[in-house]
Amino acid sequence: MQSNDARMLLHCAVPTAVAAVVAAVISGVFAGSKGAIGGAAGALVALLFMGVGLYALQRTAKSLPHLFQAMGLLLYTTQILLLLVVLIAFRDTTLFDTRSFALALLASTIVWVAAQTRAHMKAKILYVEPSSSSGEKASGT
Repeated sequence: MQSNDARMLLHCAVPTAVAAVVAAVISGVFAGSKGAIGGAAGALVALLFMGVGLYALQRTAKSLPHLFQAMGLLLYTTQILLLLVVLIAFRDTTLFDTRSFALALLASTIVWVAAQTRAHMKAKILYVEPSSSSGEKASGT
């Protein structure tokens, strides 16, 4: 993983982890211990899904840059569908408060997307790779 990829992951994971702690505490206050477990589980699922997705997207950007945009759209669609499957799978569980789980999952996902958008906007990514040979020819003419 290159340093800019690790930086992007860090800029997304840290705010989401903070939101996860806040979600677990708020869920614990309003729904008790099952709420805290549900809030933590929902935030953990969001961190896992979004982290794996970002890693897959970065790998695709390196190996198949011409498929980057299509892969991004496919990835986000797949993530949303998989999150729906997780919500349906845990709909009737008694392990934790399902409302806290769903709200923490939603909040963490929104924080991740917002942090990823901000990190991408702040990143200084070159659109064209500068080449030293063409610069010398242009200045020599």
